[in-house]
Amino acid sequence: MIKKENSNVARLRRHKRVRKVIHGTKDVPRLNVFRSNKGIYVQVIDDDASKTLVSSSTEQLKIKNGGNIEAAKQVGADIAKKCKDAKIKTVVFDRGGYLYHGRVAALAEAARENGLEF
Repeated sequence: MIKKENSNVARLRRHKRVRKVIHGTKDVPRLNVFRSNKGIYVQVIDDDASKTLVSSSTEQLKIKNGGNIEAAKQVGADIAKKCKDAKIKTVVFDRGGYLYHGRVAALAEAARENGLEF
Protein backbone atom coordinates (compact mmCIF):
# COMPACT_ATOMS: atom_id res chain seq x y z
CA MET A 1 0.00 0.00 0.00
CA ILE A 2 1.31 3.44 -0.92
CA LYS A 3 1.12 5.93 1.92
CA LYS A 4 0.61 9.59 1.09
CA GLU A 5 3.13 11.95 2.62
CA ASN A 6 1.93 14.60 5.05
CA SER A 7 1.43 17.83 3.07
CA ASN A 8 3.20 19.97 5.68
CA VAL A 9 6.27 17.71 5.54
CA ALA A 10 6.35 18.17 1.76
CA ARG A 11 5.96 21.95 2.20
CA LEU A 12 8.85 22.07 4.66
CA ARG A 13 11.03 20.11 2.23
CA ARG A 14 10.19 22.59 -0.55
CA HIS A 15 10.88 25.47 1.85
CA LYS A 16 14.35 24.09 2.69
CA ARG A 17 15.12 23.72 -0.99
CA VAL A 18 14.12 27.34 -1.67
CA ARG A 19 16.02 28.64 1.38
CA LYS A 20 19.28 27.21 0.04
CA VAL A 21 19.10 29.87 -2.68
CA ILE A 22 17.22 32.80 -1.10
CA HIS A 23 19.07 34.87 1.49
CA GLY A 24 18.05 38.25 2.89
CA THR A 25 20.56 41.01 3.59
CA LYS A 26 20.28 44.43 5.17
CA ASP A 27 19.94 46.09 1.76
CA VAL A 28 17.65 43.44 0.24
CA PRO A 29 15.84 41.58 3.04
CA ARG A 30 13.73 38.44 2.67
CA LEU A 31 9.92 38.70 2.69
CA ASN A 32 8.74 35.47 4.34
CA VAL A 33 5.13 34.23 4.19
CA PHE A 34 3.43 31.80 6.58
CA ARG A 35 -0.11 30.71 5.81
CA SER A 36 -2.47 28.99 8.20
CA ASN A 37 -6.16 28.20 8.00
CA LYS A 38 -7.05 31.17 10.21
CA GLY A 39 -4.63 33.79 8.95
CA ILE A 40 -1.58 34.86 7.01
CA TYR A 41 1.65 36.16 8.51
CA VAL A 42 4.46 38.10 6.82
CA GLN A 43 7.93 39.07 8.03
CA VAL A 44 10.73 41.04 6.41
CA ILE A 45 13.95 39.43 7.67
CA ASP A 46 17.64 40.34 7.59
CA ASP A 47 19.26 36.89 7.59
CA ASP A 48 22.79 38.26 8.16
CA ALA A 49 21.79 39.78 11.51
CA SER A 50 18.99 37.23 12.16
CA LYS A 51 16.51 40.04 12.82
CA THR A 52 12.94 40.68 11.80
CA LEU A 53 12.81 44.21 10.44
CA VAL A 54 9.05 44.53 9.79
CA SER A 55 6.09 42.20 10.27
CA SER A 56 2.37 42.13 9.64
CA SER A 57 -0.44 39.62 10.02
CA THR A 58 -4.18 39.25 10.03
CA GLU A 59 -4.01 39.17 13.84
CA GLN A 60 -2.19 42.52 14.01
CA LEU A 61 -4.72 44.07 11.64
CA LYS A 62 -7.59 42.48 13.65
CA ILE A 63 -9.23 40.97 10.57
CA LYS A 64 -12.06 38.65 11.60
CA ASN A 65 -11.85 36.13 8.74
CA GLY A 66 -8.12 36.03 8.02
CA GLY A 67 -8.17 32.89 5.91
CA ASN A 68 -9.29 34.44 2.63
CA ILE A 69 -7.83 36.34 -0.31
CA GLU A 70 -9.19 39.74 0.79
CA ALA A 71 -7.37 39.46 4.11
CA ALA A 72 -4.16 38.51 2.29
CA LYS A 73 -4.48 41.63 0.12
CA GLN A 74 -4.85 43.81 3.22
CA VAL A 75 -1.77 42.23 4.83
CA GLY A 76 0.21 42.73 1.60
CA ALA A 77 -0.73 46.40 1.46
CA ASP A 78 0.14 46.82 5.15
CA ILE A 79 3.57 45.20 4.83
CA ALA A 80 4.37 47.41 1.82
CA LYS A 81 3.41 50.51 3.82
CA LYS A 82 5.54 49.41 6.79
CA CYS A 83 8.48 48.69 4.50
CA LYS A 84 8.14 52.13 2.95
CA ASP A 85 8.23 53.68 6.44
CA ALA A 86 11.35 51.61 7.25
CA LYS A 87 12.94 52.76 3.95
CA ILE A 88 12.95 49.25 2.46
CA LYS A 89 12.27 49.35 -1.27
CA THR A 90 13.39 45.96 -2.57
CA VAL A 91 12.93 42.51 -1.03
CA VAL A 92 13.45 38.88 -2.00
CA PHE A 93 10.15 36.95 -1.91
CA ASP A 94 10.13 33.71 0.08
CA ARG A 95 6.83 31.91 -0.43
CA GLY A 96 7.58 29.48 2.40
CA GLY A 97 7.16 26.33 0.33
CA TYR A 98 3.59 27.20 -0.59
CA LEU A 99 2.40 27.32 -4.17
CA TYR A 100 2.37 30.81 -5.68
CA HIS A 101 -1.39 30.72 -5.92
CA GLY A 102 -4.42 32.04 -4.06
CA ARG A 103 -3.63 33.87 -0.83
CA VAL A 104 0.14 33.87 -1.33
CA ALA A 105 -0.17 35.35 -4.84
CA ALA A 106 -2.76 37.91 -3.65
CA LEU A 107 -0.44 39.04 -0.86
CA ALA A 108 2.48 39.41 -3.27
CA GLU A 109 0.44 41.35 -5.84
CA ALA A 110 -0.93 43.71 -3.18
CA ALA A 111 2.59 44.38 -1.89
CA ARG A 112 3.80 45.11 -5.44
CA GLU A 113 0.88 47.44 -6.12
CA ASN A 114 1.71 49.43 -2.98
CA GLY A 115 5.32 50.07 -4.00
CA LEU A 116 7.35 47.08 -2.82
CA GLU A 117 9.74 45.69 -5.46
CA PHE A 118 10.59 42.00 -5.87
